[in-house]
Amino acid sequence: MIPRLSRRRFGLLAAGLPFAAPAIVRAQGAKVKLRYGTAFPADHPGVTRIQEAAAALAQETNGQVDLQVFPSSQLGSEPDMFSQVRSGALDMMSTSGVNQTVLPVGGINVVAFAFETYDKVWAAMDGALGDHVRAQFEKVGLHVMPKMLDNGYRHITSGGKAVPKPEDLKGFKIRVPGSPLWVSMFKALGAAPTPINFGELYAALQTHVVDGQENPLALISSAKLYEVQKTITLTGHIWDGHHIYTNLHRWTGLPDDLKAAITKHLSDAAEKERADIQRLNAGLVETLTKAGITFVEADKQAYRAVLKSGGYYAEWKEKFGAEAWAQLESYTGAL
Repeated sequence: MIPRLSRRRFGLLAAGLPFAAPAIVRAQGAKVKLRYGTAFPADHPGVTRIQEAAAALAQETNGQVDLQVFPSSQLGSEPDMFSQVRSGALDMMSTSGVNQTVLPVGGINVVAFAFETYDKVWAAMDGALGDHVRAQFEKVGLHVMPKMLDNGYRHITSGGKAVPKPEDLKGFKIRVPGSPLWVSMFKALGAAPTPINFGELYAALQTHVVDGQENPLALISSAKLYEVQKTITLTGHIWDGHHIYTNLHRWTGLPDDLKAAITKHLSDAAEKERADIQRLNAGLVETLTKAGITFVEADKQAYRAVLKSGGYYAEWKEKFGAEAWAQLESYTGAL
């Protein structure tokens, strides 16, 4: 249990407003309310485990911390929520690629075909590479929790043909997050990347605004994308994880004991969520096959070769900088 809390002063953001209210006295028993937004669907482990952490926080702190979780983009698209956290209108959120618009190196974990196994992923992102990225986010007003959520390896779905070879993507209109790294990768492969917010993706697939999309199996399942896309090519082209962001001003204004409790429970939630995703993915090929999905294996080496010859890796090495790229390759090997 945390020690009994004394009176402390800290900056409290007015709920829903993009600026910090004047410092107030946190009286004994007063709640710290934190709103947490995510695009993950309500039954995704990236939501359910955070909700469990919220309940554990409330119990451990005797109700001092009220962490309110809003799934399914209830508080806006991922770019919207990311901007809200930066401005202080929202306390916390999790996301992946949209952070690159503010800090390019924030997307270094999604370099295509970089991480072959989860062992390499977690060694890097829980280790020196992750520490480097988290330190850079502090400079742009964001505190990042030490443990990332697992969004899984991403695969390409389509309404018609499979795309086992890179040439199969020529002219293929594919939905991507609003991230330069995704756009760059699919352009290098000859596809037509089309940024669409996740909350609008199902309708875009249903109405054939795009030919396909790419996401991890767990998200394809929980968002029911398999209802409107019947072919999955197992490309595993990107390992995708979600950092958990907090507005830095909001975070530094919290008492140390509450910061320690929040960090502990969100880190525990991330570890459990990672295990959930791996267990879920292990059974999803069979489950989705029964739902009418056709799975096709991709030629990953052919994909990687096209990206390398097209200058994709050289481009991103220059953008991320030699230091960050050297740290990446210390885990992945030469790219």
